[in-house]
Amino acid sequence: MFKNYYLKIIFIHMLGIFPNHILAKNAIESARVWPAREYTRVTLESTKPISNDQMILKNPDRLVIDLHDIDLNDDLKNLSTKILSSDPNIKQIRVAKFNNQVSRVVIELRSESKINIFSLKPAGGYKHRLVIDVYPRVDELMAFVQDKEKKDPTPPKKEIVLTPPEIKKEKISQEVPSPSQTTKSLTKKIVIAIDAGHGGEDSGARGASGSLEKNITLSIARKLKKEIDNDEQLRAVLTRDDDYFVPLHVRVVKARKLKADLFVSIHADAFTNPEAKGSSVFALSERGATSASAKYLANKENESDLIGGVSLDDKDPMLAKTLLDLSQSATINDSVKLGNFVLDQLGEINDLHKNNVEQAGFAVLKSPDIPSILVETAFISNPKEEQILNNEEHQEVLAKNILIGIKKYLSSNPNIAKNF
Repeated sequence: MFKNYYLKIIFIHMLGIFPNHILAKNAIESARVWPAREYTRVTLESTKPISNDQMILKNPDRLVIDLHDIDLNDDLKNLSTKILSSDPNIKQIRVAKFNNQVSRVVIELRSESKINIFSLKPAGGYKHRLVIDVYPRVDELMAFVQDKEKKDPTPPKKEIVLTPPEIKKEKISQEVPSPSQTTKSLTKKIVIAIDAGHGGEDSGARGASGSLEKNITLSIARKLKKEIDNDEQLRAVLTRDDDYFVPLHVRVVKARKLKADLFVSIHADAFTNPEAKGSSVFALSERGATSASAKYLANKENESDLIGGVSLDDKDPMLAKTLLDLSQSATINDSVKLGNFVLDQLGEINDLHKNNVEQAGFAVLKSPDIPSILVETAFISNPKEEQILNNEEHQEVLAKNILIGIKKYLSSNPNIAKNF
């Protein structure tokens, strides 16, 4: 009886009636696409690691990925429907069964592209992921910076009056020093890199009402950029300008390539206790600086780089390390000064979690010659602070007060950064 039962199952399968997904070794449980001007990310998520092969073909430019032992289910089939006509990097995606063991994904590119494919182990609620990043050959952000400066008309400034009762002392200081007082002879604008924390697959902390840190940080970063660009002596650049992921070390590399003079990373804190509240500001710790220096010197790509305007490629290794350490120490001191000015301004509009600038080894703070701070605007895990973090007017007030702190720092450091 049992023998006949199993023979019947095999026979049904041969007829194609038996559901394929029951016999498949692995299956795609989620397929996501994150389009952005800078790059487009495609993520395939499954319960087990995804075995795959890839090849790049021309005329037209396309990437072919063969997924081994993956069932062609609806989640994988629907990947083709998730490509927007506005996607700047991917024209379309086709998915089909190549043979009994392989499902083939063909990504047709809009132009010749740089491709980065890698796997991620389960983390933060995600399962195994195969990640495909499609970068345009031209770095749009760098192209923007190299363009001739264009003066944007400055809209008339208006006073913002806030009504939500949860917002503490919503006011903007009238004593805003202008960099023009100390930088009239400057020949170029002061460049401030604004880093919106998290993005794309990395949603950051989640509030009790479902708010995502990545969305709040991007909104505040955009408002801060607008405020900065309204000042004729300043220019702001964003490390990400949309909902996509940027690796932490790449954020620092971008800031250095863009010749940024200051780096401000925007975040929204979280803690297991929903009563935790207040704003914080972080600078790099000495321990974090030591590990960063070692990695920097070990990176051959940095041999001809400049630290504080000094080339390291022709220096004795010990001298290069000494110069780097001196630069990093001076940068940390400047970062703490910048952080104190910003923290004071945040105290005007919100409770402070700590009354002093804290120091830690955050990866985004590890530039050796750019004063860098990380601003925890408030606790998204605190229901009241989550509410005000989502308030557009409060976000504007945050941006304005962060800028006031930056300007006060600039006024106290007329010879900042790059010897303009």
